[in-house]
Amino acid sequence: MNRFLRLLFPAPPSPVAASALILAARIIFGMFFLSHGIDKLMAFSALAISFPDPLGIGSTLSLVSIIFAEVVCSLCIIFGVLFRLALLPMIFAMCVALIAIHGNAPFVVREPALIYLSIFVLLLLSGAGYFSIDTMIRNRMPHAPSDDE
Repeated sequence: MNRFLRLLFPAPPSPVAASALILAARIIFGMFFLSHGIDKLMAFSALAISFPDPLGIGSTLSLVSIIFAEVVCSLCIIFGVLFRLALLPMIFAMCVALIAIHGNAPFVVREPALIYLSIFVLLLLSGAGYFSIDTMIRNRMPHAPSDDE
């Protein structure tokens, strides 16, 4: 019976286990988002002419911006480099997709952008975790500031 109760009500994860879960989320969602960017990069010349321009900056610049978010920022997320900074363009891109591009569309069309947006906001709040290049850099700093400072 105790074994069953421990299965239902486990102890909180250790910091290492929590960081491993964050790493898994970084890799999984980073790779998904990266695949969208690679598809756009491969079809750049065809897309540049007619890509949506919700911000009024031109189709080509809109496409370059989303490719930056989906390729460069995704790689930063996967490796945990400038993690929180890299999430900002991704969050912005999903907000634009959700509101400006698919604002009047049925929920099923908006759902992928909402899922990505939710995951990216949760990752922004969690941080990159222990298994990241940001943590390696922070640990090598002469005086790593504590969270209290």
